[in-house]
Amino acid sequence: MKITDIREARVSIASDIANAYISFAKMDVSVVAIYTDAWADGRQVVGYGFNSNGRYAQSGLLRERFLPRLQEAEPAALRDESGGNLDPFKVWSVLMANEKPGGHGERSVAVGIIDMAIWDIVAKVENKPLARLLAERYGDGNTDERVSVYAAGGYYYPGKQIQGLQDEMRSYLDMGYTCTKMKIGGVPLAEDLKRIEAAIDVVGDASRLAVDANGRFDLKTALAFADGLAPYGVRWYEEAGDPLDYALQQQLGEHYDPPMATGENLFSHQDARNLLRYGGMRADRDILQMDPALSYGLVEYLRTLQVLRSHGWSPRQCIPHGGHQFALNIAAGLKLGGNESYPEVFAPFGGFADSAPVEEGRVALPELPGIGFEDKRELMALFRQHLS
Repeated sequence: MKITDIREARVSIASDIANAYISFAKMDVSVVAIYTDAWADGRQVVGYGFNSNGRYAQSGLLRERFLPRLQEAEPAALRDESGGNLDPFKVWSVLMANEKPGGHGERSVAVGIIDMAIWDIVAKVENKPLARLLAERYGDGNTDERVSVYAAGGYYYPGKQIQGLQDEMRSYLDMGYTCTKMKIGGVPLAEDLKRIEAAIDVVGDASRLAVDANGRFDLKTALAFADGLAPYGVRWYEEAGDPLDYALQQQLGEHYDPPMATGENLFSHQDARNLLRYGGMRADRDILQMDPALSYGLVEYLRTLQVLRSHGWSPRQCIPHGGHQFALNIAAGLKLGGNESYPEVFAPFGGFADSAPVEEGRVALPELPGIGFEDKRELMALFRQHLS
C-alpha cells in the first residue's frame, strides 16, 4: 500500500460572530485529501482531514514542511507490519522528523490535519468505523453506542439581543440537544449575567448551560465572574484565563467550587501534564477539552490520555472541543465523557452525520468505514469541490 496523491486547500468559514477574544470575520480552515492505491468495497481509499475552528488554515506549514515529508517518505516507512495499511504512529514520526521539542502552536494544527486523514484511511482499509477500530486497539473492545453532545453557540453577534440568544438556545432544544453553551466575557459582568439568566429560562436548568470566556480574563476579572456565576450552578465555567496561565487556573479553582473546563488550546501531552501538575484541576468534577484535530492528532491524544490516567483522571472527564466527527469517533471508541457540537456555525464542518440526529442529547455514529464523512452531504460536496 502507498500514498498516490495529496491535495490541500484553504476554505473560508468566515462569519460575523465573535467570542470574548476574537472575531471570526476572516476565519478559514485547511482541508486535505490523501489518496492511496488501496481499494475497499470497489472504491479507492481516500482519507480526509481538516482543522477545527478557532485556528486558521495551515497552508504554509502543510505545503512547505509536512506534506513534502509525507510525500518524500519511502512507502515502507509509513506501513504497518502487515504492509497492507498505514501505521499512524510511523506517519507521525515522519511528519515530526527534525522538529525541535516544544513550540506546540500552529505546527500541532498542521500535523493534526494530516493525522485525521491517516486515521480515516486506516479505518477504511480495515472496513470499520474509526470508533470500533479504536475500541478494539486501545479500549475494551466495545464502543459507546451513543455519545453525549452539547450545542455550542451563544456567540456575540452585531444586533443580537437577549431575545435572539433565547431563540438560538430554543432552536438547540428543538434539534434534540439537552445541554448548551454560550460565550461570556465580551460585555460587562452585569450584562452577561442577564444573558445567562435569559438562557437558563430557555434550557430550564443552569446545569444544562455551560459558559465560556475563551481565555479573556486576568485573575481579578476571572474571580469576579466566578462570584457572579456561583449562585447559578452552571454546568461549567470554561477557560477563564490564558490557557498557559496555570497559576490563574489554580487560584480560580481554590476560589470557585463548581466545575471548570479548559484545555482546548493546549496542544501536546506535555502541556496537558503541566495543567494537571500546576493548574489545580479537580478530577472529580472538572472537564478537559483537548481537541485531537488541533493537538498533533489522535496519535498525540492517545499519549495525552496516558498522562491523564497516570494523574488519576478518567477519560470520562474529557469532552473534546471542535464539534467534528473525528472527535465523536474518538469519544465513542475510547469512552470519553462526550463531545462538543456546532449545529448552526462553522458549516459544513460542525455537526455530525446526516443519518444520525441528536436525540435526548446524544448521537449515534453511522456504520460506515472510517470517520464517516461520506454520511455528511454538504461536507463531502466541499471536499469534492476543493480536493478532487
